[in-house]
Amino acid sequence: MEDGSNTTANVAGAIAVSLDLASTPEARSAAVAYLESVKGGDIHLLANTSLRLIRNDCSLEIRLYGLKMLQHVVRFRWDEFSIEVQNDFAKVAISLLLDIVNQPEEWVLKSQTAALVAEVVRKQGVTFWQELLPSLVSLSNKGPVEAELVAMILRWLPEDITVHNEDLEGDRRRVLLRGLAESLTEILPLLYSLLEKHFGAALNEYNRQQIEVTKKHTAAVTAALNAVNAYAEWAPLPDIARYRLIHGCGFLLSSPEFRFHACEFFKLVSQRKRPHDANALEFDSAMVNIFQVLIHASGEFLNKYGISAVIVDESDFKFAERTCENMVLLGSLHIQCIAGDRSMTSQFLELMLRFFQHYKFALHFQSLFFWLALMRDQMPRGKATLSTSGTDHAADSLGLGSVQANEENKGLINLASDDTFSVIIEVSLHRLMKKSKVTGYIPKAVALELWTEEFDASDFSHYRSRLLELIRLVASRKPLVAAVSVSQRLDIVLNSSQISLTAENLALIECMQPALEAIVSAIFDGSIVLNHHDSRNMPRLHEILEGLLQLLLSLKWTKPTLAELLAHYLDALGPYLKFFSDSTVLVVNKLFDLLKSIPLTPKDPSNIARHARLQVCSSFIRIAKAADKKPSPTDEVIICSSIKWPNSQSCYGDMDPVKQLAQLPLERNAE
Repeated sequence: MEDGSNTTANVAGAIAVSLDLASTPEARSAAVAYLESVKGGDIHLLANTSLRLIRNDCSLEIRLYGLKMLQHVVRFRWDEFSIEVQNDFAKVAISLLLDIVNQPEEWVLKSQTAALVAEVVRKQGVTFWQELLPSLVSLSNKGPVEAELVAMILRWLPEDITVHNEDLEGDRRRVLLRGLAESLTEILPLLYSLLEKHFGAALNEYNRQQIEVTKKHTAAVTAALNAVNAYAEWAPLPDIARYRLIHGCGFLLSSPEFRFHACEFFKLVSQRKRPHDANALEFDSAMVNIFQVLIHASGEFLNKYGISAVIVDESDFKFAERTCENMVLLGSLHIQCIAGDRSMTSQFLELMLRFFQHYKFALHFQSLFFWLALMRDQMPRGKATLSTSGTDHAADSLGLGSVQANEENKGLINLASDDTFSVIIEVSLHRLMKKSKVTGYIPKAVALELWTEEFDASDFSHYRSRLLELIRLVASRKPLVAAVSVSQRLDIVLNSSQISLTAENLALIECMQPALEAIVSAIFDGSIVLNHHDSRNMPRLHEILEGLLQLLLSLKWTKPTLAELLAHYLDALGPYLKFFSDSTVLVVNKLFDLLKSIPLTPKDPSNIARHARLQVCSSFIRIAKAADKKPSPTDEVIICSSIKWPNSQSCYGDMDPVKQLAQLPLERNAE
């Protein structure tokens, strides 16, 4: 059997071989096998060997491995020790902390030593922890290095208890968690004290140009923030607020050094679920404080850069992206907490609108989740979404189907003006485009950073479906606003195309068609139009959409691809024609003109013309079936036009569009 010194040397050599990229696969496998045999061998030899490996004269890699082996001993083989040895081991673990204080060490060594102490606390139980805590509080007051180590221990403790571990189950887990929860009245004030004390000290030392001392205080603040984030996931939110951690982390949002750690805190607390007990009101009060902090941070950024300027500082942009994400979480899950404060709610909605308008696609993309969730919540029960089946809902990716149900939420949307909805529609219409050089056709010609494959690996259609759902939801709520926006935009685009139909204009026209379809279908969904639209809007809606229809009918597009696109536009107005069918005959005639303009080209290898004819025919059938209120004129047009069709041999066989159209009146009469 090997003695302790030989084993230590052999283990150190095996560690070096296993970590050396130049080692052969065989040598590395043999080294790993040897290390595993030591970890599974005599427990006392393993513990003593591990302690020798963490001496200062060993390399960093070997010392870290030694600490990992000690953690393995505590986690998996602790019960093999006698009670006396367990107590001695615990004392040794604590002494390692004091050794680190007396000499500068790498961050990773300090972190893993703190993790070892946390492992020991978990095994020794609540009594040991309650005895240790006062000593840790006292140690943290000695200096920044001690404060950093104590914060690291506090950070590891809740993670080890709340995260699933196979060796900690059932009653033991509950007892340890309860013991830690009972200590929150000491832990949370200590963490706030560490944040306040060492942030102030870091500023003072920096002003005195004491850079090395500044780094130590900065490390203490970072460790304290990491610990705070570990408790933000589960500690009662009223306690977190009571001990001023919301205030402290909110203050640190203004510090470039610490703001990303502070952002993580607000992300965690924003996702907390509202309790249904006596603590609910205190929870709501804490959430109001969080709203205030994030509203202030968002306003600072947006006031600094605006919504159209390119952000020069990449760090500022990343911070804004994280802040916007937190605003989305907070608004989608807890906006009912500020529903009674009209001023704060209006301010929040304004900021979310500015994020939605922002030049940077990532900020717009984040805010899209909130507006989808909010608009879904305003829909009548059973109409929570107007999207087609299979749509990839944006908010679902964050677990936000809609904002949390609350009667007060139903009135929130009334705080948003028609201008707000107009902006949402117009921005959505413009962002239906992929990245291109197009910068026009939007008020004030504001250029936007459009979707690119580099931003999101998913298909563009997923993002577009989210925009279209939002457009539908807004149109169902504000039909006149949506109709005006899409009509004005199309008026500009279509009139421009008659002067010069460039590739850019064609791309705009193509992306606008599904938007028009979404708006018209939302407005003229029978249940919605009868129950939720002010009847005084109907004449104006008729005027707007009839004007758009006449513009479409005036287009002289005869190329197969353009004829197909125009047919899709006319098809999109089908729900409108159900309510205002006077123009149905004109639409049917236009579709027949489009059919006649597409040449029969049996030998066309691309089948462009054939595909266009079939698509126009499909649009014709849908429009004709939509004219339920006045079927006779439509049938007459179909029959007459079919008779006048040239009697040439068809290249379609049974799928001939004329045969399908000629049969349509018979099908409808049979119904």
